[in-house]
Amino acid sequence: MGTAMPTVMPYLTVADGEAALAFYSEAFGARPGLRLDDPSGKVAHAEFRIGAALVMLSEPWPDMGIRDPRAIGGSPVTIAVTVDDVDATVARAEAAGARVLRPPSDEFYGHRAARIEDPFGHVWYVSSVREVLDDAEILRRWQAMVAAA
Repeated sequence: MGTAMPTVMPYLTVADGEAALAFYSEAFGARPGLRLDDPSGKVAHAEFRIGAALVMLSEPWPDMGIRDPRAIGGSPVTIAVTVDDVDATVARAEAAGARVLRPPSDEFYGHRAARIEDPFGHVWYVSSVREVLDDAEILRRWQAMVAAA
């Protein structure tokens, strides 16, 4: 945490910090940063970067009310990550242990997108920008799609 911190960043709780750091590296090309382990080897705090984004994680601390998604029946939060090639990223993530919730598909808003659940219960929206659209065009496409449904 010695460098400038973004204003907002995800802080994930995972059941196995070591395995999670390895997964994020394999699936998303995450680059490790600061890591603090407690004397038992539990990951007390770790930081990694995906592109320019900073993500932090720790293992659960139930006595402090910090529990991982699987311990509480999942998380309502989805983490969005933009990648160069969504199909390749989803394939790498699946090979590393992710579950594909929605395979990559072309979307009305100009992205190719998918949803995956990592092995620790966090859901990721993974997308690649295919078309750069302004808000008016996205709204037009949305209205056409909804009208056709």
